[in-house]
Amino acid sequence: MSRPSRLEQLELLPYIGKWLVIAFIVACLAGAASALFLHALDWATATRLAHPALIWLLPVAGFFVGWCYLRLGRPVEAGNNLIIDEIHDPKKVIPLRMVPMVLGGTVISHLFGASVGREGTAVQMGGALADQLTHLLRLRPEDRRIVLMAGIAAGFSSVFGTPLAGAIFGLEVLAIGRMRYDALFPCVVAAIAADQVGQALGIHHTHYAVSQVAPLGLVSVLSVVVAGILFGLIGMVFANSAHAIGAFMKRHIAYAPLRPLAGGAVIAAAVWATDGYRYIGLGIPSIVQAFQQPAAPWDFAGKLLFTVASLGSGFKGGEVTPLFYIGATLGNALAPLLQLPFSMLAGLGFVAVFAGAANTPIATIVMAIELFGPDIAPFAAIACIAAYLFSGHSGIYHAQRVGHAKHRALPGELRLSELGAYRKRLRQQSVARTPEQ
Repeated sequence: MSRPSRLEQLELLPYIGKWLVIAFIVACLAGAASALFLHALDWATATRLAHPALIWLLPVAGFFVGWCYLRLGRPVEAGNNLIIDEIHDPKKVIPLRMVPMVLGGTVISHLFGASVGREGTAVQMGGALADQLTHLLRLRPEDRRIVLMAGIAAGFSSVFGTPLAGAIFGLEVLAIGRMRYDALFPCVVAAIAADQVGQALGIHHTHYAVSQVAPLGLVSVLSVVVAGILFGLIGMVFANSAHAIGAFMKRHIAYAPLRPLAGGAVIAAAVWATDGYRYIGLGIPSIVQAFQQPAAPWDFAGKLLFTVASLGSGFKGGEVTPLFYIGATLGNALAPLLQLPFSMLAGLGFVAVFAGAANTPIATIVMAIELFGPDIAPFAAIACIAAYLFSGHSGIYHAQRVGHAKHRALPGELRLSELGAYRKRLRQQSVARTPEQ
């Protein structure tokens, strides 16, 4: 009876060896690309801060990026959604041009003052570089899926310095309520190694300190549940608003490069009129401040508006760092109302708004532990799960599938972008079945 068991373990040895090598290659590619990107991003941010008048060139920069994508980047314009779709329904290798296109587009967006993030760029570079191994190593479709997931994990890990959260993000982001454990080992190896590669190439990540955590008790737990609900609702508003502005721009401006031009003009004028320079770029100083002292209670709304306008009009980057900003400043504003420490609620908002907007509660709970320490773990679990539930079946990634619905029956494998049409059909069928009065 023991022989089949021993044979199974022996068969795992080449599997482990194969994915150690492949995951390490993916990690080197993604980690090096992220390091180059983050160094370029530091330069772009420093240059913009030194020359605030660059904001007036944002419309021109937007037109240029839009024109480049129209001429050269149509096959990769879908970005993160393209990678998710290729994992679910493999068709063809992601063009390598995705790497320079998204790298250049994001650095330009930050240089001239768009409010965008960086995770999207790192994930796209990691996924596209990893996918080049498909032909080189003659990977089977099922192995290609795993390589793409490892690329996502490596990109996320190296850009934020959270290897375990990055590994789980690569597994969790594909479908609501379901993870693929066949990619667990490659994703963990790729995420850990990519983080180490980035550090070896001079990457230093911001430290966010949660200086005080409330005692675990009935009142504190209920307060965190309330905060988590609000974090989830804001995550839903963010995702829906970004998609709605993007759809509005496509309906009313047919020529793609004109969308970021128009959006850039509105953003530049709004920054000048409101002195809203703290709402553009990554906004990391404002995030750090939210952990240390009271911030303006409207900061989360300002960042939300500038970010959805930037992403909806076509500027390149990501959503996650702006979501960190929105969550941390919203938590800061809620802390006096809920009688919880500023730093604790800023940290919970940091991860929970992201959990709701991306539908990745497990990755964000792990991220909280990696960033803030184990003491916050019970509260992070409560806040992230509440935010995940109350954000509904919405999300920043349209290609994300419904694996297991959160709280109501939905067809499996439905894309988030298809939910609106599905609900419309249900309403029409309900009306058709209703007898005339």
